[in-house]
Amino acid sequence: MSFRAWVNRLLIIFLTLITFVFILVGKKLKLQTDSNSTPNFIPTDARQARLLVREAGIWSPTNVKLQAVKQTEKLQSFKEKPPLRNNQAAKVPDLPLPSFRLTKAFKEYRRPADDIALADPSNYGERYTTDINGVPVHNQAIIVLHETGDSASSAISTFQTPHENSDEQVSYHAIIKLDGTVVYTVPPQKRAFGAANSVFYGPNGPETVQTNPNLPPSVNNFAYHVSLETPPEGRNEKPIHVGYTDAQYRSLAWLIAQSQVPEARITTHKAVDRSGQKNDPRSFDFEKFLLLLRLFRQPVAVN
Repeated sequence: MSFRAWVNRLLIIFLTLITFVFILVGKKLKLQTDSNSTPNFIPTDARQARLLVREAGIWSPTNVKLQAVKQTEKLQSFKEKPPLRNNQAAKVPDLPLPSFRLTKAFKEYRRPADDIALADPSNYGERYTTDINGVPVHNQAIIVLHETGDSASSAISTFQTPHENSDEQVSYHAIIKLDGTVVYTVPPQKRAFGAANSVFYGPNGPETVQTNPNLPPSVNNFAYHVSLETPPEGRNEKPIHVGYTDAQYRSLAWLIAQSQVPEARITTHKAVDRSGQKNDPRSFDFEKFLLLLRLFRQPVAVN
């Protein structure tokens, strides 16, 4: 065989090997991309989870609107039911919302300690774009304030326990401990199960959405739930207790200041509850909270 033929053969072998390597590398990159884009990605450590929560959307200063996600269940069988009288989302036009900017005080404030304690997936779900009758829902976000009733660790343990029974599923998006530590338990773009039978009465009129045919309508589809850890002296059935720590009020104001949710759409579990059984957060000082919130954010002037 001539020298030239040997060179051609070696060149063909070399090109074949290079092509094979590129194919393997391409498949590996595709697998990594597919893995990273999986919607049900669960962080493997606190650092990843913290990043997921902070970049999730509602609390980002550059993207503060509540994100509605595509409905993941087939609801065709429920569309034959008559429209719900207490689902006002599609009937009341949204009033214009003010816009807020973070203040110098916020930027100079030392970020409170935080932690991640993700709830079990059975205790939270997706935000729906339609109700059970297929009617589009487009409620503006609200913030619902709670208290744990017991220790923060007890609440977290409950959230991390699987609950297949829908009557037992419960969660908040965040818990603020007595020392001011913010514990993120449900990503903000997900629907936490913080208020069962509930309705919000605000500037747009009564708002509630039914997403489960077996449960009454609630505010969960458009709510962000934040709970304050109850002080040890208040872990009882009394109507009031000693109140919350200064650190809790500061962390709560710091957290909510990063949203564009107006004060008129910040409410309590007691105010939205329709069962008559919820009275939290007990002994909450709304004026103290609002003073801190206004210190951390200010409305943007509109021409």
